[in-house]
Amino acid sequence: MGYLVNLRLEGKVAVVVGAGKVACRKVTDLLEAGAAVTVVAPEAVDRLRELASQGLIAACWRAYRRSDLYGAYIAIAATNDEQVNEQVYKDAQALGVLINVVDRPALCSFTVPASVRRGSLTIAIATDGECPALSGVLREELECRYGEEYGELVRLMGDLRRQMAGLGWPGARIREATRALYRGGIIEAIAMADRRLLIEFIRARLGPEFNVHPGIGLHPTRT
Repeated sequence: MGYLVNLRLEGKVAVVVGAGKVACRKVTDLLEAGAAVTVVAPEAVDRLRELASQGLIAACWRAYRRSDLYGAYIAIAATNDEQVNEQVYKDAQALGVLINVVDRPALCSFTVPASVRRGSLTIAIATDGECPALSGVLREELECRYGEEYGELVRLMGDLRRQMAGLGWPGARIREATRALYRGGIIEAIAMADRRLLIEFIRARLGPEFNVHPGIGLHPTRT
């Protein structure tokens, strides 16, 4: 059984071997995480060549070499050549680089869960490599269940937590208040996109000293 973690990749070197559609999705995710991405492949889809021409990724349009992993923190092998994928795995293991070979859980020091992102909120689904397709199906369900308003929920709850801490509330009280706000319907209040009503909702449960800062916690109902 895997141990699910959330890697901080800001400024870390990530190497993607392969430049097809799957590799392109991996590159996009790595860029969103703030990684410094290098792509290695003889051929590439147009989008990756665009990213390279814009200076958003480094690119080596040639066959993979072991030295491509020097200095890397994380690597992903996403080629159609099993021999190349296996070599990337062996090299990464030898160099102490975290490695994921797409669709080959046996050749991975980590796997990538299917995930739903709503601002700072990430909901992840993993099957330990048993059935990645099922993870995708469940992700589609969660995408419908958890709309963009949940990203605003995290921002608002984070701001309210800081206000509670500033008033000297102990951790247990903050946890209970957070639980009560969520179960009491704060997500519905956010979706109404009415700042006055949202403030009233919060103050009725936390106290008159609490406020909703401009630009935080408002998101219109999904249509």
